[in-house]
Amino acid sequence: YETGTVIQVGDGVARVHGLANVQASELVAFPNDIMGMALNLEEDNVGCVLFGDDTEIREGDTVKRTGRIVEVPVGEGLLGRVVNPLGQPIDGKGPISTDQTLPIERIAPGVMDRQEVRESMATGLKIVDST
Repeated sequence: YETGTVIQVGDGVARVHGLANVQASELVAFPNDIMGMALNLEEDNVGCVLFGDDTEIREGDTVKRTGRIVEVPVGEGLLGRVVNPLGQPIDGKGPISTDQTLPIERIAPGVMDRQEVRESMATGLKIVDST
């Protein structure tokens, strides 16, 4: 797959030059087993959100396309679990038992297609909780 070069990194985002054919929401591989997601597709560089410690990434590092859109596991097996941004378990309870995945970026169902809210959830923010 196509490779690029990190030209800037900070605050959990890396700017990468050379990934001319990368897709929005594509998973990209950085050194030190850090993954990222192509987000801002600009004419001469790509802004990638990092799913790991940005202090491990340096200007000049090579970034590789994976050809895969970021997906996470979904379903009953996720209930009560703690996962990282890629849907991998980080709670020490072993693998997640589900075989279904969905892309993390997708169009939400319309208001009429959603279940009715039967019980409100207090957030502690007056602007959100007031009716």
